[in-house]
Amino acid sequence: MKILSRFSLFSFIITGIAAFAQVGQKPIPRVNEMADMPKPFKIIDYNKLAKDFDATVYDFNAKGPFWPMVWIDKSQKNYPQDVVGLYTAVGDVRQGPDNNNGMFHEALATMGATLGATLVGIDKTKGKYNYVAMLKNYFNRETGWNIMMNNTCPEVALLGGGYGRDWWYDVYPNVLFYAIYDNYENEPGLEEIAKTIADKFYEADRILNGNYNYSYFDYGKMKPMTNNICIQPDAAAGHAWVLYSAYKKFGDEKYLKGALSALNALEAQPQNPTYELLMPFGAYLAARINAEQGKNYDVDKMLDWSFNGTAICREGWGVLTGNWNGYDISGIVGSTVDHGGYGFLMNTYDAAWPLVPMVRYNQRYADAIGKWMLNAANASKFFYPQYMPDEHETIPSKAKAGKNVIAYEGIIKSSNLADYKDVKAPVAQGDGPLWVPGKNPPESQLSVYGSGHVGIFGSIIKKTDVEGILQLDLLATDFFRDEAYPTYLYYNPYNEAKKVTVKTKPGKKHDIYDTVSGRFLAKNITSSAKITLGAKSSAVLVLVPAGGKVTYSGSKMMIDNIVTDYNAMHK
Repeated sequence: MKILSRFSLFSFIITGIAAFAQVGQKPIPRVNEMADMPKPFKIIDYNKLAKDFDATVYDFNAKGPFWPMVWIDKSQKNYPQDVVGLYTAVGDVRQGPDNNNGMFHEALATMGATLGATLVGIDKTKGKYNYVAMLKNYFNRETGWNIMMNNTCPEVALLGGGYGRDWWYDVYPNVLFYAIYDNYENEPGLEEIAKTIADKFYEADRILNGNYNYSYFDYGKMKPMTNNICIQPDAAAGHAWVLYSAYKKFGDEKYLKGALSALNALEAQPQNPTYELLMPFGAYLAARINAEQGKNYDVDKMLDWSFNGTAICREGWGVLTGNWNGYDISGIVGSTVDHGGYGFLMNTYDAAWPLVPMVRYNQRYADAIGKWMLNAANASKFFYPQYMPDEHETIPSKAKAGKNVIAYEGIIKSSNLADYKDVKAPVAQGDGPLWVPGKNPPESQLSVYGSGHVGIFGSIIKKTDVEGILQLDLLATDFFRDEAYPTYLYYNPYNEAKKVTVKTKPGKKHDIYDTVSGRFLAKNITSSAKITLGAKSSAVLVLVPAGGKVTYSGSKMMIDNIVTDYNAMHK
């Protein structure tokens, strides 16, 4: 790696020594199949899109067919307060104030939208409604489960055509809740809920005793269960992530013990246990616990499980690759085999949440994650009608119902909807009409709940002054982390070196340290520096106070007692 800086002669001095100090990069085989520069290429402004989604969808006075997308549920399930409901999909006939007594709404929608808005700087406790406080209604006290669930009243969800007990639907709302809690730790009542959830997950892991081969866990009866739904051993990743977050927040050693136990159960699986969204959290946690706790979990295996589409139960679940009729769709997450491939927007957004900050704890994956995110960021725009040509949409004439903030649920190679078999790949569509056949309108192919997670991309992705080189914020979704300096991943997809401008916070002098080369690349920077990225290579840049004191503890390098590099190459 090289650097040119008009601020520091030091940058020229170190240019020649950085290359041989590079940390060896580890490939993710599935990422190797992706385009170096996906086409047609355009990175949209996900940050602005997240803010527009929040302003549009939370408008109670919005006009138009199927609008507003939000209503107030006054049933006061679990807590003596009203709660906001968001549609799962546009025009979903199961939902709204006039269906199922207004009680059918999903935590995946409301929590996802709350987290997404929060990540791009919107305070969801302010205004007419405190949307963060309302989330407490998903804490199912009345069922006796005493965890966050996807509905305030699971029985109503079943009557409305919802799912039976499906483990990831029970675990993931707690993952979402913990991420929100990290941003609103002073909100009354959240701490008590967070501790109760952690205690439940700890006790569940103790009962499971290393065997997660079940369809779900009954957190009321505290018994593992099987039903007609696949076994979901990757629920261990969700348990482990919540328990480690609780350990970092509350300091109780039992939560660390539970996190390690769940992660051990995950790693011990003899075959790929991926089911839905949770495996990437296992990969992230393996890297983080290795770095922070000195363990030796197999990150390679968990990343391979997350990406490669070899799941034993839910066949093909992973990350898609390929070019369909001139459109690179690589990087989106879903089924690699369903009708030739079927990627989903929410799964893609949510995979970035753990996989991007993972690079902080193991920079050997910087190239692979940088290339994957470039492809994912490019392909994800095609879920949105305004960026997908009409001939590749199932309902181009009706898609304006999403007001340019609600995307199709998925992109599929060959439509699985009877009325759209002739649309050529890639096909932007959704499964809404299949949920309640004959009742849901075509517009239900537009996914409100998936689109609400856009703030994950919006908080992570920023364009630079070089097209195709992104700045990825490694702290944006690194929840319950220790104190850290601003840290960014840059990846150069080109066959030649490129110079990119790195900006620092005005008013203070910074040094720029790269964890990939293990070197300071510039010192005493006052506003910006030009960094030269080698061909198809990455940098993980940490913006540290100029002249900070460098110390070491084992493999960790600290600057002013804050860990800057978890895998420093000092002797």
